[in-house]
Amino acid sequence: MLFEPKSDFIKIMHERGFIQDSTDLSKLDELFDREKVVAYIGYDATAKSLHVGHLVPIMMLRWLQKCGHTPITLMGGGTTKIGDPSFRSDDRPLLGEKEINENIESLKSVFTRYVDYDGIKKNKAIMINNSDWLDEINYLDFLRTIGKHFSVNRMLAFESVKSRIDREQSLSFLEFNYMILQAYDFMELNRQYNCRLQFGGSDQWGNIVNGIDLTRRAADKHVFGMTCPLLSTSSGQKMGKTQNGAIWLNGDLTSPYEFWQFWRNTEDRDVVKFMKLFTEIPLAECLNIDTSTSSEINSAKEYLATEVTALCHGRTAAKNARETAKKVFQENDVGNSLPTTVLSQEELDKNITVGQLFIKAGLASSGKEVKRLIASGSAKVNDEHFTNSSSRISDIKEFSPIKLSVGKKRHALIKRPNYKK
Repeated sequence: MLFEPKSDFIKIMHERGFIQDSTDLSKLDELFDREKVVAYIGYDATAKSLHVGHLVPIMMLRWLQKCGHTPITLMGGGTTKIGDPSFRSDDRPLLGEKEINENIESLKSVFTRYVDYDGIKKNKAIMINNSDWLDEINYLDFLRTIGKHFSVNRMLAFESVKSRIDREQSLSFLEFNYMILQAYDFMELNRQYNCRLQFGGSDQWGNIVNGIDLTRRAADKHVFGMTCPLLSTSSGQKMGKTQNGAIWLNGDLTSPYEFWQFWRNTEDRDVVKFMKLFTEIPLAECLNIDTSTSSEINSAKEYLATEVTALCHGRTAAKNARETAKKVFQENDVGNSLPTTVLSQEELDKNITVGQLFIKAGLASSGKEVKRLIASGSAKVNDEHFTNSSSRISDIKEFSPIKLSVGKKRHALIKRPNYKK
């Protein structure tokens, strides 16, 4: 039977491809059609930034608020101290409280670009830290009141745990507690804010179901879960990862230009899908893209890149990134918005190799890769083919600054210390 949503929010989620799994989707749709709903996603502070692989659930929060409902962003100040073991092959490094708090402050700047926490909208979003309640837990009381609702047999059967045990990889008791604490988060948010729904990636399904069961057993409340797909590109590459590392949402880790360029390089088969997921371009316009003509698909890729970048970094940064790309590719102009690395005086004094510059600029991950780029003829310095990985900075005639290129689409600048144009 064809599912036809009644509520605006579930209709958007359904039509634009956000839903992987959901508990009782028809009843959840009725809930959204009947009343204003509070929903949340939790984020552990394991790094200073999220990457584009996290954008799908963030866009779910944004659409939730645009449809008049209330999003909660739960910062995992407490759960980060343990680390989510889901589908990992080893323990996460344990972070100290100072580093966790620094990461949380850095992450906040990302969420404020997508969701309104200031009350401009009546349904202003909520940001809260689960350390507010997890740090205060009395262990014996927690075991008696919460632990009794969990079956170890059932927990071991969840795929995220089972797959690790089947591979005979150690799972510490510390990590095993993570799913209990995440379940407790859901119950606590339901108690404090009448939160009825938890979002997450499809790898979080087991943890979400645990929270639903705990809230029903311990608080006699009916709540829901919904997961979004973990995306990969049509060629099978994990979303958000490139050969040179993650594409971060913080501009100091991945510049707006690099971010724009990542989306501009989207595979043809992914353009419409990514427009629906990562932008607010009307659905009819997304579906009207003709992917069979090179001119229209290239124009659509620029449109996609500009709209995604505008959401993440602002309209001005998106416009500047697009103009920089035009100068680089059409006018052979160095441009001021290219990813830039400033050498230290020590590196300059050491007269490091040009091959090391490619690595520092993120255009290559190793000396071996630099040699491969040279052999393929794709490495350039100041628009001239680069042929000797052992040549030194002093061998470069023009340093004002140095433009490094890999192929036609990847470029970076290297500047001297205290460079002034």
